[in-house]
Amino acid sequence: MPILTVLPDFLLDFAVATALVALYLAVYTFATAHNEFALIRRNVPSAALALGLSLVGFAIPLSSAMVFATTFVGLVLWGLVALVVQIVVYGLVRIVMPDLSPRIAKGEIAPALFLGAAAVAAGLINASAMRF
Repeated sequence: MPILTVLPDFLLDFAVATALVALYLAVYTFATAHNEFALIRRNVPSAALALGLSLVGFAIPLSSAMVFATTFVGLVLWGLVALVVQIVVYGLVRIVMPDLSPRIAKGEIAPALFLGAAAVAAGLINASAMRF
């Protein structure tokens, strides 16, 4: 299949996925009790670790949706499901670890790694649970 015939589909999927990632980052950073980007600008590794792994946790089901969704609407809806799952995971981790955000803001790696691992685990489960 010549690349020029599938290039429009690639560009649409890539643009939609990029928009969903931007939306995810905006919603996630608004939902958290700490300012990830300000902390990352101050070179706080725990913030980068937690946010980076949450982004991976979001990207895993998003990539699954990109591969298997048969419509543009399906891709967007599954992307939104992935976003909601990640926000729920953050909320659940905060229940288990109520001091999560202050600890990440102080640069503690262990809570950031736990949050990130929970996000990646949820992303894998989310991607596997999708039915197309």
